[in-house]
Amino acid sequence: MKKQDLNNKQDKTPLLDKEGCLVPRRDGVVKKPVIHNLPYLKTFRKELRNKLTPAEAYFWKQIQNSKFEGRKFRRQHSIGNYIVDFYCASEQLAIELDGDYHFSFTQQEKDQERDLFIAHFGIIVLRFENKQVFDNLEGVFDEIKHNFKNQLDSDKIEQKSKS
Repeated sequence: MKKQDLNNKQDKTPLLDKEGCLVPRRDGVVKKPVIHNLPYLKTFRKELRNKLTPAEAYFWKQIQNSKFEGRKFRRQHSIGNYIVDFYCASEQLAIELDGDYHFSFTQQEKDQERDLFIAHFGIIVLRFENKQVFDNLEGVFDEIKHNFKNQLDSDKIEQKSKS
């Protein structure tokens, strides 16, 4: 490969500035950066999948294998340097199940910063208390459905399942 080809290949890598904004390449083109499931977080994601909280394990059983509205969810999915509990790529929707740890002021500030970073990429972050998953799963599902971008697809799947 020629040296010039290597330089062109390097120029096509999307970059982010300190705020997470896309930086244009030299040719002025802005491409989306690779932010999902970064390789260096793979081991940590796997550890988290193997150590789900009771609420996460229960919730996962309800949504795995596209059981919920025909949507595919992933568990312990990374977006940038953050790992969300559940992620639906087709809906660009992240779901976080929060325990008592998330109720401290310091953690709430960190969660807000994280949610803003993720929202910058057009991803909606929904947060639910662990208790809600056990006490009001239907309410949790209703809130998730309400945030689906592809409502028409959801209606088609519902009609299909009734047939």
